[in-house]
Amino acid sequence: MGNDFRRGYVRRVLDDQLDVLLPQLPALLLDGPKAVGKTRTAEQRARSVWSLHRPAVASVVAADPVAAIKAAPPVLFDEYQKVDGLWDEVKDFVDRDLTPSRVLLTGSAPPPGAHSGAGRIPSLRMRPLTLHERGMSVPTVSLAQMSTGSATVTGTCPLRLADYTGAILQSGLPGLQHLTGAALQAQLDGYLERIVDRDVPDAGLKVRRPATLTAWLRAYAAAVATPTAWDKIRDAASPGQGDKPAKTTTLPYVDVLTHLRILDELPAWTPSRNHLDRLTQAPKHHLADPALAARLVGMTAASLLTGAGDVFTPKDGTYLGQLFESLATMTVRVFAGPVTASVSHLRLGSGRREVDLIVERDEDRAIVAFEVKLAADVTDADVKHLVWLREQLGDQVVDLAVLTPGEHAYRRRDGVAVIPLGLLGP
Repeated sequence: MGNDFRRGYVRRVLDDQLDVLLPQLPALLLDGPKAVGKTRTAEQRARSVWSLHRPAVASVVAADPVAAIKAAPPVLFDEYQKVDGLWDEVKDFVDRDLTPSRVLLTGSAPPPGAHSGAGRIPSLRMRPLTLHERGMSVPTVSLAQMSTGSATVTGTCPLRLADYTGAILQSGLPGLQHLTGAALQAQLDGYLERIVDRDVPDAGLKVRRPATLTAWLRAYAAAVATPTAWDKIRDAASPGQGDKPAKTTTLPYVDVLTHLRILDELPAWTPSRNHLDRLTQAPKHHLADPALAARLVGMTAASLLTGAGDVFTPKDGTYLGQLFESLATMTVRVFAGPVTASVSHLRLGSGRREVDLIVERDEDRAIVAFEVKLAADVTDADVKHLVWLREQLGDQVVDLAVLTPGEHAYRRRDGVAVIPLGLLGP
């Protein structure tokens, strides 16, 4: 079961956004972590491709970037950051020529010192594969319909907890979908090692002690799907050590890993109007892919399903619950793209009220709110924060749901939907 990414291109949810945007925009950036599929997706739409990870190609583009931009459109600059100044050259070009579908870029955020590109080069964030994109399930509940209050909630999901656990450990990187066992672990280990040994230094941060960065990443991974304070993550990275890394050492990790799209923080919700008091501003921590977190912490399917194994930060529930929430968060963020909505979380400063995911449409500020629960049964206690949010915001809340690893999608009598994660779609 599942799509074979070795046999040809498998359409991504983000392709729906590209269908809408490219015919209207002169330039567009696909950004995201390495190996997420940016190049493959962009190549489906490009007539001219400059693969800038190849030094010879990068030299040609660097020698005459304007000539490269004027190649047959759409022109793809893959890993555009490999050529200094290319971003600004593209920005200047589209300032002069607004013809749509001229340039596609792939890479990370604009390099330091470059023009932001605001208003000229919009960006789309590409994240790992959802369960739907992997071919593991057929969605029956649409987030787009939920955002208009018109969703039909029905369907039976073939996935069980062990399937979700396997999907988490497999990762959503397209090139890893056919791997299992030791080969999969070796590829994930290599991916993490490259971040520490090559990507972070290439991004401009000198790492004097790679082991310190690895320990920090491991502690961060243990805090996935929580708003754990940065100081606690730092302390967890150096247990029993009196000489802990200084903030000046660890805070640059956050900046560079965010720039590389390895960290994918979920921001706290900022209401468009002052509806609620005492909202916390702390983000929830997420890595680009839950598999990276599981691998850093050293979890296996057996240890996750039995609750065994050590993690580094205090928490409620199980680590599998944290990873399932991280998978759900990534999924909702992918599906929120075509809806043109932001995704955040809500937490009162006291922790008395929490909502895992707030999806707010840019168009009309309509809200769909989700809780994530690692159990099939949903009780009144599980939905109390969702019901409270609806009482506070009224008609602005157009739908409420609990995402579970359960079998059936249905609506409770209070109107809250219960949706197996595998049945949620764009």
